[in-house]
Amino acid sequence: MKKNVIWITGASSGIGAELAKQYAKEGAFLILSARREKALQEVKNSCEHQENITVLPLDLKDFKSMAQHVEKALAVYGSIDLLINNGGVSQRSLIADTKIEVYQELMDINYMGTVALTKALLPYYIERKKGHFAVVTSVMGKFGSPYRSGYCGAKHALHGFFDVLRMEHQKDNVDVTLI
Repeated sequence: MKKNVIWITGASSGIGAELAKQYAKEGAFLILSARREKALQEVKNSCEHQENITVLPLDLKDFKSMAQHVEKALAVYGSIDLLINNGGVSQRSLIADTKIEVYQELMDINYMGTVALTKALLPYYIERKKGHFAVVTSVMGKFGSPYRSGYCGAKHALHGFFDVLRMEHQKDNVDVTLI
């Protein structure tokens, strides 16, 4: 991945932060995104080759703004080779105890935000005839589990969307990986 431009959402902690550290070690150019700018800066400061890392805060819940974020991201290095859709939130509660607003937030962030960001970047990949979308998902995208109804629903939706994206844009040399 050396010299590739990799955009990671949910990069302020967990899997996203570790991906940033590993890709930075390899010499990739990184764009780190999440809601918490201070936490993103801390991740950047913990990485090698900080001169190759840009922090671009974004909130997946604000899915209507994703086209503007793509414009900003493309302006940073002039290209994006890989978008790792890693951002999201979880839920642990019984269906009977879960307010509908929780389901709305899970779908807005985990599904709509990820889909909107992907769709905003897709025309660039089609025009370029090259690009890669990776989605950090879960076994919950295939199977249900108690206490995880909304999370499972959002992950099932991601599986469906990205399976179809792969089918529709394989001809455009757009790769899709569900992780």
